[in-house]
Amino acid sequence: MMSGLKLSFEHDGQVARVALAAPKANIVDQAMMTALAAAFADLQNRTQLKVMILTAEGPHFSLGASVQEHLPEHVRTMLSRFSGLLGQLLEVPAVTLAAVRGQCLGGGFELALACDFIVAEEGAQFACPEIKLAVFPPAAAVLLPARVGVSRAAELVLTGTAWNATQAAAAGLIVRTAPQGQLEATVETWIRDHFLARSPAALRYGVRAARLPVRRALQQDLPQLERMYLDELMAKSDAVEGLRAFIEKREPHWEKSAEKKGALR
Repeated sequence: MMSGLKLSFEHDGQVARVALAAPKANIVDQAMMTALAAAFADLQNRTQLKVMILTAEGPHFSLGASVQEHLPEHVRTMLSRFSGLLGQLLEVPAVTLAAVRGQCLGGGFELALACDFIVAEEGAQFACPEIKLAVFPPAAAVLLPARVGVSRAAELVLTGTAWNATQAAAAGLIVRTAPQGQLEATVETWIRDHFLARSPAALRYGVRAARLPVRRALQQDLPQLERMYLDELMAKSDAVEGLRAFIEKREPHWEKSAEKKGALR
């Protein structure tokens, strides 16, 4: 067990289970990122591996990344580490599946989006709430269009609205919906039906092929969005105000536009 994370193996090493183990929030802070990076690195040379399940202990998959680490003194390091972690996840040489119950928000949602499949329990909620804090989610803005199309991606990124499991399934975001309390059993049945009898070599090459559009988007588009986030958005007072207001549990006070500052003519 690593700090805040558990790595275990099933089916004679054919299935790896990577569990966020810092309930109930399972915040994806830099300590969690370090543990996840070590787990993903551990899986690189396991030639019999067929499936990696990304799951979580407690009632929620993850309430997201650390808001404190989005503040100016931490954000460059945090974003760099997180994008590197997503790159590592895309290099896991096996089918990757996020098993989601409860809230799956922000950075936790982005981890799930970087997996090949999502299986969600009834009652799961998916959202990118960053816009409510006067920022936006660079990785989700890249991954969501590849998963659900541009219009649906815009709904999540620009409104901060949450999708329930039914909405996520209708959008093609999740591949199976599990009855309440049956998430593990549903995942087990699905991987048995589709992957455990397959060649591990074929799956390794198959996932490399299937991930090509997502990998290309991360490599080509994410750096551009991160530069915009760091060099432009974080230079605006609203971004820092939104983050600090959330941390301080108060209403934000947005900077007034130039038009509103002057008298109407």
